[in-house]
Parts: sequence; C-alpha cells; structure tokens
Amino acid sequence: MRKKHIYSALAVSIAAISIALLGGKLEVLSASGPEPLAALPEVPVPKDAPLTKDRVALGKHLFFDARLSGDGSISCADCHEPKRGWGDGADLSRGYPGTVHWRNSQTIVNAAFMKAWFWTSSASTMEKQAHSAINGSLAGNLKPVLAEERMKQIPVYVKLFAKVYGKAPSYDLALSAISAYERTIIAKDSPFDKYMGGDKKALSTKQLRGKALFEGKASCIACHSGPLLSDQEHYNLGVPKNSAFEENPQRQIAMRERMRSSGFSEDVYLKLDRDPGRFRATKNKADLGKFRTPPLRYTKYTAPYMHNGVFFTFEEVVDFYNAGGRDDPFGTKTKKVKPLGLTNSEKSDLVAFLESLSGSEILVERPKSPPYGLLKFPMVNQW
Repeated sequence: MRKKHIYSALAVSIAAISIALLGGKLEVLSASGPEPLAALPEVPVPKDAPLTKDRVALGKHLFFDARLSGDGSISCADCHEPKRGWGDGADLSRGYPGTVHWRNSQTIVNAAFMKAWFWTSSASTMEKQAHSAINGSLAGNLKPVLAEERMKQIPVYVKLFAKVYGKAPSYDLALSAISAYERTIIAKDSPFDKYMGGDKKALSTKQLRGKALFEGKASCIACHSGPLLSDQEHYNLGVPKNSAFEENPQRQIAMRERMRSSGFSEDVYLKLDRDPGRFRATKNKADLGKFRTPPLRYTKYTAPYMHNGVFFTFEEVVDFYNAGGRDDPFGTKTKKVKPLGLTNSEKSDLVAFLESLSGSEILVERPKSPPYGLLKFPMVNQW
C-alpha cells in the first residue's frame, strides 16, 4: 500500500515539474509518448450515409457546381482544385468574389480521417465544414434556401436526390452528398504506405535515415504522429507573418469582419498584426496563435505550407523547425519547437522522408454541371 502511495506521489511530482518547465502553462505531455507512425485504417463512414455509387456521384456533381455559391461563380473545387493538391495553390485563399481570405486553403485529401476541420478545428463534422464553406461570407456566401431552390430547378438533381435519398433536393442532404464524395478522396499509395504495409524496400536508405530523424533527433513525431502524421492538436509554432496580409487591405478587412462576427470589440482585434488562430473561436488567450497540426500525407502536391502559406518548399519548412521557430508575439509558443541542430545532410534526409509521404497525384475529370429546367406553373392545382 505504501509503495502505491509513493508511486502516485512520484507521478504527481513529475506532472508538476512538466508543467513548471512549460512556464506554468498547461500543455499535455503524453506519458507514453506520441502515437507511432502507421498505415491508414479504413475510411470512417457514418452509418446513415454509406458511400454508395449514386450518393458519391451526386456529391461529385455538387462539389464541382458553381451554382452552390451566392453569385454562381465558384464551386467547392475552386478552392480545392484537384490539379493544385485539392487546395487552391496560393499562399492565402482567394475568398468569395469581392473578398479575399487571410488563411491558406487546406487540402481535402484524407480529410475523412480528421476529428475536426479547418485550421482551428472550428467544424466538428465534414457536413458542418461543407456548410461553412458554402454559406460563409468569405467562401461560398450562399443562403441555404437559395441553394435548395436552385437545386430543385435542375431536373438531373431532382432525379438524383430522389434516387439516393427518396426526397426532393435539400440543403442538408446536399451537405451529406458532398461529404460522401470528399470521403472518397484518399491518398494511401505512397512509398511510406508501402513500407508500413511490409515492403521494406519501398523506402530508400536516404528516406530511412530521414524517418529515423523524424522519429528521433528532429522530433517531428512529437506532433506529426499516428496514421495521419498529425496529433490533431493545436500549437503556436512561431510561424512568421505573411507580408501579403499587410499589403492587401481586403485581407485585413476580412480578418476584422470575422473577429467582429465572433463578438470581439475593436480594442481587441485592432491590436492584432496577424491571425490570432484558435483564440477567435475559444476567446482563451492561451490559444492565441495556435493552429491544428496539419497531416503530412500528400504534401508533395499541397504547397504552400503553414496556416498562412508562408513557406513554399519542404526545405523552407525544415529550416524553420531547425531554427526553433521564429516569432512569438503572443507568448504562447509551444516548448516542443526548439533548435534542432540538424546538419545539411540530415536536413536533406528529412526532406527525402517527407517526399516519401506522397504517392500518385489524385486527378479527376470535372463533371459537366447539369442545366436548369423550366418549371410549369401553377405547380399545384389549388390554394
């Protein structure tokens, strides 16, 4: 019994020391270490939304249909373009016409495996992510009612919704179909996947050295762990500012609008010279500058990198981490990022391993959007 109390006291002491070393700020350190790297599991699919051929086909049509935006000019695919890594290829996202965004557009590849979506995990389901993208003022800017009336005016969609759901087109069912399609955009044929599947010749000697660095000296695995190579937690890494934010008034307007819409007053958001990160959602100052750890699969195709697209190559990213990060105006930078002391040879090996996380490019043919039809009036015979 005495031994049990001693071990309990020791565990409490170690926890207290860990928090003290982090400046009194609570940052969870796993006693068992990070989750090991692994192959991807089966795609998680909601029981009420199986990935049937017709459901996915409907979702694909809607994903590429620009009529699911306010002015009918941009589709989901314009910010998540297959030829641009299923992002938009820019450092900062384009935004709805007349606006521009101040964050990088993340890829949707392997998004099905996430537990929350967007850079600050502000959407708890893929369907909510789709809603924010279609309805958000800086994205699709489309009201759900208008979306429904447009879809009801398209005979092909009326037939597809009836076939898949047994109902007329609705906004919520459209979100379900789009999410179903997105769950099929999966990358799991990389050299790394083959290696994890048992093919020990899939990685070169250089890539294996990089993997050892990733899991060891470089400590990338502290955050980029598990099958996704992401712990899906939130950190301030000390990422430098993107000058595009200071050079484009529309980006500044967009961020201020989002801050005001989240309930912040001028005395808060006018102090900001950069993205406040998860703080906008939680209003907790400990979350200032924090963003979710991005997955690393398929990243060969998804540059630029970071929440503000400030780095364009793997080499830039590795140099950033090797230096221990940069700016920390919020005082919330994680202790996990510190100078690594990697040699040029080691940095090259690490880049080689990062390249092994991408396989073949996922390209699809854009479907032709079905035309509107004319309805016959009156649609009902009596009042």
